[in-house]
Amino acid sequence: MDSAMAAVVRASGAYGGILYALPPGEDAAWQVLITGVPQEMAAPWRRVGLKDPMPVADAIRERRLVWAAGRENMARQYPRLALVLPYEFGLAAAPVTSGAAVRGGLVLLWAGDHPTRLNGGEQDAVRAGCRRLGDSMERTLARGEPLVPDRPRTVPPAAPRPSSPGEAAALSAFVDRLPGGSCALDLQGRLTYVTPGAAGLLGVDRSLLMGALPWEALPWMDVPHVEDRYRAALVSRRPQAFTVLRPPKTWLTFELYPDATGLSVRIVPGSPDADAPSPPSGRSTGPSRATVLYHLMHLASTLTEAVSVPDVVEQTADQLMPALGAQGMVVMIPEDGRLRIVGQRGYHPELLKHFNGLPLSSAVPGADVMATGVPGFWPTFEELHEAYPAMTHEDGMAAWAVLPLIASGRPIGSLLLSYQRPHVFPPGERAALTSLAGLVGQALDRARLYDAKHHLAHRLQSALLPHSLPHVPGLNVAACYLPAARGLGIGGDFYDVIRLDEHTAAVTIGDVQGHNVDAAALMGQVRTAVHAHATVGAPPGDVLARTNRLLTDLDPGLFTSCAYVHLDLATHRACVALAGHPPPLLRHADGRVEPLRVPPGLLLGIEPDTVYPSLEFPLPPGCVLALYTDGLVEAPGVDLDDAIAALAGLLEHGDPGDLDAMAESLIRHAPTPGDDIALLLVSPRAVVGHSEGRSIVFTDEKDERRSAGAGSGGEDAR
Repeated sequence: MDSAMAAVVRASGAYGGILYALPPGEDAAWQVLITGVPQEMAAPWRRVGLKDPMPVADAIRERRLVWAAGRENMARQYPRLALVLPYEFGLAAAPVTSGAAVRGGLVLLWAGDHPTRLNGGEQDAVRAGCRRLGDSMERTLARGEPLVPDRPRTVPPAAPRPSSPGEAAALSAFVDRLPGGSCALDLQGRLTYVTPGAAGLLGVDRSLLMGALPWEALPWMDVPHVEDRYRAALVSRRPQAFTVLRPPKTWLTFELYPDATGLSVRIVPGSPDADAPSPPSGRSTGPSRATVLYHLMHLASTLTEAVSVPDVVEQTADQLMPALGAQGMVVMIPEDGRLRIVGQRGYHPELLKHFNGLPLSSAVPGADVMATGVPGFWPTFEELHEAYPAMTHEDGMAAWAVLPLIASGRPIGSLLLSYQRPHVFPPGERAALTSLAGLVGQALDRARLYDAKHHLAHRLQSALLPHSLPHVPGLNVAACYLPAARGLGIGGDFYDVIRLDEHTAAVTIGDVQGHNVDAAALMGQVRTAVHAHATVGAPPGDVLARTNRLLTDLDPGLFTSCAYVHLDLATHRACVALAGHPPPLLRHADGRVEPLRVPPGLLLGIEPDTVYPSLEFPLPPGCVLALYTDGLVEAPGVDLDDAIAALAGLLEHGDPGDLDAMAESLIRHAPTPGDDIALLLVSPRAVVGHSEGRSIVFTDEKDERRSAGAGSGGEDAR
């Protein structure tokens, strides 16, 4: 395997690579071999999930050759990778196969001056090397050996041509005669050679430098741009330079020249004004890479907690604008062929009204970037106007960047950043901005999906629960619903009040297993079935038995508890039957509360021929009958009988003349809703005639309440 790895790197012209193995049956690939780059640099990607947005994952999953080159292209395709390695280099990833089986993936790296595409010979070399590596992995499996070692092995680069003693002496004398100093680093960044001149300039004895990392042996070199330039030289294989201050006032310029075995470093006296790439002084108008990465960490962590579109906009504005020095931000998406602004910071709302709702057109930068997926950077309004002649200078800003928001490989919107002063966008900052926008795009896509599901859930729940309770003469009713605190805010609890004739009615409450759309859909079927059987005059036991047979025929795979009560308001009698449901509570006119101990039948949907016993009881005026689901009483570590007794105590001290207040009190003392809660309170009136009844629905957002009136009760909606 080592020789096959070395051969494919050599034949393809790459300077290094990483081999991944995909163990049978697993959904992640692991590093096996590394060559040409330090293990420390490759460590963040030691394990790559097949669904991760990484080139090798795409290559393995889609069984194709993946190519990415250049900072901006890398930032658009793989923003995570580009943020960690914001350098010019080329990367190819290909599946490692043996026959029809994919055994892993191969990543190869090219210098930054490689053409924008792989030529035919390079592609052939990559594919041939992948087949050879795949066959080697197949033989490893056949021997019963694991594909993945405890840690990846490093394949050393080819050894340089050995020098004779005379050549070595002449070479050392030649280097010593050069002005300044020289040293050499291996691929791990450790010093392997230091001239006396270099040691003098660095102010440290040579013996203390050999084998050490420069930024560890020399504390004044422990600044971000020093290690950054070292990494840039290794990854891009291009010469790099930087200037750094050796305290108290000695400036040194370092020039780095990389090859396959390490780096040669030239050290000469310098000054803070030296014309060297990436000086430590902050001359660039953009933020330093350390600042961008610091805010990236915060942005990435906060975006994982943002669940809605406004959350994403707020978190992005809070993190990106201070990091990038921007004064304005606008987030735009396409909707029904028009440009829609979903959030902004730093602009007057009246100014954005002109753009919100514009037809998508290439004449508008935000819409054009959405369509092409190519970012736009304009340091001045003149450059912006030249690209988009229809644009007028209305916002008072001096520079703009419009970035595509990419998710699943497609633009889903655009992000505008604006600056009050002229702002130059160097290549490194453009790549960083594009990468950051990629993270925002993925978070925005998730948030829009969440918002759509949340809206659908509430519409479905609203459609399945009664919008209002019917006008039943002689009966007061209050009904409450509180969805579970987790998930979509949708569940299977239901309640209903059914008017049967002038003097009879029925009330029912139930709980379908689950907290998802399936549970809500079954809840609608159960409520409809109970309503249909009740209106034909079936007694409580028969209503549950017929509904049970229907559910067992449908075989939904979910079970349902239910309580059904028939009310005779003329005789003030009631009859109740239960299907695996908690016992109703009856509050007598004198305040005494007792549970109705009717033998419960099986849950609905288990056994088709189940019999449901019923219990008849008096329900005179002044009494309150409480039906509830188990979410109101169940809590971890609490005995159910004790919880029902506590609920009875609350009911005893309630005011039967105000069922709404009584219902709110019972809900307020419920456990934190890990389960849905439904509550139905009914009380007969002494005078048969005009009635009051209302439905109070508690939602999971800011404890909002809405009341749906029944009879005259709608006039009091809060």
